[in-house]
Amino acid sequence: MKAFLDTSVLVATFYADHEHHLLSIDLFLRFGKKEACCGAHSLAEVYATLTGMPGKRRVSGNEALLFLGDIRERLTLVALDDQEYFQMAEASAAASLISGAIYDAILGHCALKANAEIIYTWNTKDFMRIPAVAGRVRSPDREGQ
Repeated sequence: MKAFLDTSVLVATFYADHEHHLLSIDLFLRFGKKEACCGAHSLAEVYATLTGMPGKRRVSGNEALLFLGDIRERLTLVALDDQEYFQMAEASAAASLISGAIYDAILGHCALKANAEIIYTWNTKDFMRIPAVAGRVRSPDREGQ
């Protein structure tokens, strides 16, 4: 597997007026299912984000589901089993990750499970705190570097 797309890339893909939309949608459309993946957990994060946005940016559950369908069609979904979840939690505790950083750790460990070469995210700082994946993290705007 070549590429792992983080939730931040997927949300930017959805919103045409998002500052990172063009680079994000380019990644989303560039790879096929055999070349790119995302965490199954990202489906919940994308749904929560799209349906929880303030004002005009909020979409209905049905609109969010349509985009989740697009994600499922284009990307391979990767999920952790119960043992992998526990190992991820152990690694997170060992790295002194706390609070919401666990959600990035879930996605990082999904990327490891998929043997993704690159983890694309707009939250590079957060992912760099995860020792097991730090060397694979790249912002879409630094893709060629």
